[in-house]
Amino acid sequence: MLKENRGEVLHGILLIVLFSFSAFYIAEFEWVKSLSFSPLIVGIILGMLYANSLRNKIPETWVPGFKFCTKQVLRTGIVLYGFRLTFNQVMDIGMSAIIYDTIIICGTIGLGLLIGKAIKLDRDTTLMTSTGSAICGAAAVLGAEPVVKCESHKTAIAVSTVVIFGTISMFLYPILYRMGLLSALDNTQIAIYTGGTLHEVAHVAGAGNAMDPTDALGIAGPATITKMIRVIMLAPVLVVMALCLRKPSTDGTKTKITIPWFAFYFIGIIILNTLIQSWDALPQDFLSTALYGKGSWMEKFDTFLLTMAMTALGADTSIDKFKKAGAKPFYLAFGIYIWLVVGGYFLVKLIA
Repeated sequence: MLKENRGEVLHGILLIVLFSFSAFYIAEFEWVKSLSFSPLIVGIILGMLYANSLRNKIPETWVPGFKFCTKQVLRTGIVLYGFRLTFNQVMDIGMSAIIYDTIIICGTIGLGLLIGKAIKLDRDTTLMTSTGSAICGAAAVLGAEPVVKCESHKTAIAVSTVVIFGTISMFLYPILYRMGLLSALDNTQIAIYTGGTLHEVAHVAGAGNAMDPTDALGIAGPATITKMIRVIMLAPVLVVMALCLRKPSTDGTKTKITIPWFAFYFIGIIILNTLIQSWDALPQDFLSTALYGKGSWMEKFDTFLLTMAMTALGADTSIDKFKKAGAKPFYLAFGIYIWLVVGGYFLVKLIA
């Protein structure tokens, strides 16, 4: 970055920071909380509103600041997300949840690729939408973006699909539960089904709490842990994706793979967090508040970084780009959704 351009780049970053603070403020509104819309989702909406209104009034020299947020800030946010996870959580829920999550992830991405090919949807949008649906919604889409290297508006489209269908499931699953349509499953199976098929962590938490507000039935907690296992699987999925996406060089040989190092840093942070929480000699009360506890400083800081990335992606997404994409991404997301809801139900009966 040239010295004479740093000031203008900083202007772009500061604009995204301002929008991100606004997203945090709006996310505290009760009606927004009732929809389980995190600051990340609010951020991308604000960014898209800006892209379709005031974008032309901002100097183009600020755009590199937006790109910085969608690259460096994004990867830092994904890495620090590891402080929310431990490998102890995996052991608590058992092997059945791990097997279930593995099949769901592989099946979702595989089915997504087949549907995308059938409806002639471009590869990047197909991969981003399938990955988001398979693993952890918006966070997975953001994690896959540096590997797929797609255009920003395609990332925003993928995020939109997982938010829409994940929100539908967050309300649908408790309704099915109250109506007795999940009575063929025991509480553990319901937890694994919920955590293994809903898109966002917030969606799983919302649905789990609606079915089991006090976690007395063993649904809400195990559902969240099952979801976290899917999040941990983001790293190996990105590595496999990077291997599959490397292109042949002009002489026909394979080019050197672009290793998504941030995925390994993400796993490293999970290992560090696991060690910290298991080391009794450390001041756990302070560390819980600072690093890994619910509502900790690190969690808030990490959420802010991811919100910045989402807002910057939204700021590069105009309605014209959505129109150009057409309805195909939503056809893809709907096909995947049927697999998650219906296929996931029968699968959990076989495995858990």
